[in-house]
Parts: sequence; structure tokens; C-alpha cells
Amino acid sequence: MPGISSHRIMSARTLRSAADLAHAGLLPADAMEAAARVGTRYSIAVTPAVAALIDRADPADPIARQYIPHPAELLTAPHEQEDPTADAPFTPVEGVVHRYPGRALLKPLLACPVYCRFCFRREAVGADGGVLGEPALEGALGWFQRTTTIREAILTGGDPLMLSPRRLGAILRRLEAMPHIELLRIHSRVPVAAPDLVTPALAGALGAVTKPLYLCVHANHAREFSSAAVEALGRLHRTGVVLLGQSVLLRGVNDSTEALEALFRAMLRARVKPYYLHQLDPAPGTARFAVPVEEGLALLRAVRGRVSGLAWPTYVQERPGGAGKVPLGPAYAGS
Repeated sequence: MPGISSHRIMSARTLRSAADLAHAGLLPADAMEAAARVGTRYSIAVTPAVAALIDRADPADPIARQYIPHPAELLTAPHEQEDPTADAPFTPVEGVVHRYPGRALLKPLLACPVYCRFCFRREAVGADGGVLGEPALEGALGWFQRTTTIREAILTGGDPLMLSPRRLGAILRRLEAMPHIELLRIHSRVPVAAPDLVTPALAGALGAVTKPLYLCVHANHAREFSSAAVEALGRLHRTGVVLLGQSVLLRGVNDSTEALEALFRAMLRARVKPYYLHQLDPAPGTARFAVPVEEGLALLRAVRGRVSGLAWPTYVQERPGGAGKVPLGPAYAGS
């Protein structure tokens, strides 16, 4: 697949099957058959950086819970949806999602360094997701060129930082050359899940952008901010990229006051401003991660007095049918 040469190099060391996970001590032998069944439907990938964070002695390890396949993933609850954010109805051309008047998503690839067990695009992303071919990419960029109401282009996927610096830089240059586009944004797991991919060449490609560029880093637990991740984020920060943090509220991962406080503090220490805390999207097989909104609101109320305002994200939930995100609060007495 063109443009993801660094992904090819990393794939030799990434755990991509139930057997790989068992061999690495991340999956009990008696769980391997069930995990393999999950892997036939949803991709598995655990990078060396993530594997190193997992406490193999803790059966409830919050890092492992995010990435190690579980048989419950094959059970779809009545409220769960294959496309919970309704990307498909808002796709004017391949690779583009246009839900809001002034901004749109560009999905240049559907591969990720790791595959989260709660991902809302889990039916679409995977190791064979690949990149947009040249005709499709040209079609997507042509749509951005023609659609002059767009002020913000958001690169997502898949994970855009999996692209080679050359290809990513070329896409960013095309977008920033469009006079009507004022802001560029990238959503990525790479800095925490595969910090070795944040090379000087990649940082240089981002640093060459002259228009405002925001990088939203997805992390859900404080331990994801390893020394290597902090170093990678520092490299990006020094280029002038603005770093924002987004997380999902997840049962067994960050559903406590202590865990959320530690996560937000870890973000700030890494120069990442907490931006969004997402209510879980109802993708198939993700019910074991669900935290009720009322509980989420109570957790945030408890955290509010313990952290700086700099650490405070907006708690949001996707509305059904692709209607977009709404802030959930919490509200306070007397407000």
C-alpha cells in the first residue's frame, strides 16, 4: 500500500492475532480460541509500545482492556448500530464526511497502529483498510476545493499519522493552499500508541504547515503517557502544532474520579489540553465499556474541584442519526 511504509516496518513487531497475544503473555491460553473468533470480525493490533504498558499480573488492567479482544464483542445489544455516528449518509464522495456546514472529515486511510475494542468505526477500519487510491484522494480533495463553505478540514480515519511524512505532507499542503480553509486538524492515536512513528520527518511535515494545525491525541488512561509518548508529543509541540486531548469514558478504564483526574493531569504534563471526553458511541459489541451518562456527570462534578480549569474537557455525546455532538454538562446548583 503506497504511502504507509513506516506502517510496514512497524507491522513486523505489532501483535496481530490471538496467537501473538498469547505468545506475548497478554492472553491466557484458554482464551485464545474465543479471541481468535473475535479477530475474524474485528482487527487486532497491539504495538510494542502498548504491550509494554500492560500489567500482565493484573486481569483488570485498564490498558489491556482497551486492546485485548474479548468474546463479548461478538454480542450486539439491541441499541447498538453498525454506523453509530452515521458517517455513510453524510459521505458526498469517498473519503469525505460532511456533517457540519463549516467543517468536514477527510479519511485518507482506514488503518490504525492499534485497534481499540470500543471503536465506533470498528466495522470499517482494519489492517487491510489501506489508503485512498490516487483517483479517490483526488476526488476527495477536489470536493474540498469546490466546497467553499468549509473552513476546517479534519484528517481522521484510520489514523492519518500512519501515512508516510511525504504523503501526509502533500495532503496538508493541498488543503492549506485552498483559500477558504482556515484550520487543519488531525485525530491520532500514534503519539501514545506508536511514538516511534513520530520521527523528525513526520514532525517536519506537520511543522511545515503555515495555517493553524491542531492535533487531537486520543488517550484514555494516564499510563498511556509513557516517557516515549511524552517525548514524541514534545517533538510535535516544538513544531508549533497545538495539542488537544480526546478521551472516551470507558467502564474499567477511566470510570473513577481518580482515573479521570490522573488522565487529565497526565495530558497537561505532556502539553496536551484536554478537549473532549466522549460518551461511548453504541458500536456493535461495545456494551461492556458503557458508563451511564448520569454516572459520567457525577464523576466530572467530583473531578471539577480537584483540577485546574486547564484540565477540564467538554463532556459530549453523539446524537442519533448523525445529528452531531451535544455537550452534556455537568450543571451545578445555582447556575
